[in-house]
Amino acid sequence: MMKRLTKIVILAAVFFGAFQGVHAQMDVSFSQFYANPLYMNPAFAGSKVCPRIALNYRQQWPALVSAYTTFGASYDQYIDALHGGIGAQLMTDRQGDHGALTTSALTAMYAFRFQLARDLWVNAGLKAGVANTSLKWDELRFPDMIDIVNGYTGMTSAQMPEHTNVWYLDFDAGVLVYGSSWYAGFAASHLTQPSNGFYGVAKMPMKFTGNVGALINISEEARRTSSLGLGTPVLSPNFIYQYQAGFHTFSYGLNLDWMPFLVGVWFRNGIENADAFIFQVGFQQDYFKIGYSYDVTVSKLANNTAGAHEISVGILLPCPEKKHKVKAIRCPSF
Repeated sequence: MMKRLTKIVILAAVFFGAFQGVHAQMDVSFSQFYANPLYMNPAFAGSKVCPRIALNYRQQWPALVSAYTTFGASYDQYIDALHGGIGAQLMTDRQGDHGALTTSALTAMYAFRFQLARDLWVNAGLKAGVANTSLKWDELRFPDMIDIVNGYTGMTSAQMPEHTNVWYLDFDAGVLVYGSSWYAGFAASHLTQPSNGFYGVAKMPMKFTGNVGALINISEEARRTSSLGLGTPVLSPNFIYQYQAGFHTFSYGLNLDWMPFLVGVWFRNGIENADAFIFQVGFQQDYFKIGYSYDVTVSKLANNTAGAHEISVGILLPCPEKKHKVKAIRCPSF
């Protein structure tokens, strides 16, 4: 009983902060960053040249009655006539049972590509879309619904907002600089800081994301496939920094791509607190890739949340015929 009450209290605090003002909210953070590249930075649009489909699912804190569940689907490819890549993405984030607080967004993006030097390229991307945040009042849980003697009472003094459905436009921008075996990028999200609050104006805080990584061939064997049927082992160290609403998040780790297998270990923390270890495994064959990751929570919530599960699927479709050769960005995205 006490354990269940603790979970209810934590969930109540989550939703009380979520609906009172957007300043208390943070954007969804995926652990498999490069399996969802268009979400991290619109400059990734067309980065693999060939048409690409990415599907993502994240379940965070499953012990708290499905506190956070996120779905994502995207498509992108390089277009010769546009000298860059185009992309589209659909995202839905559901918080609480039956999606008590749900945010959905449909976005489109374009990334212009140009070459600075023989082995130096730049992608500059813009993203624009429409989003909706909706509230199911009857599904919300507030701190004053908890009585220390009687437990959950279902009664609250909170006032229901007049409107529980908010539509708004949202814009992101980003840039990528890359060579043959390294890449670095920067992106800014919610450039116009749209309001999605239910009680008056509540501006969404801008989010800034920086990433840097490399691909290191650790074998002298240049062939893609060995006598054992394995590809050339490639290590990929990465560092990602995000800032939003006064919170700093650092994610750093190492992936090993040894076709057809992929494994990785990451760690995520803030300035003053550790968050989680992230373990990834994946399988890739021809134009298909599937990955799974699990966040092992090491913060004070470790005993109540059961971490987070994440699944990604990537499909790289055959390339249309190109008038000239276009270089794809070599990174762990696919």
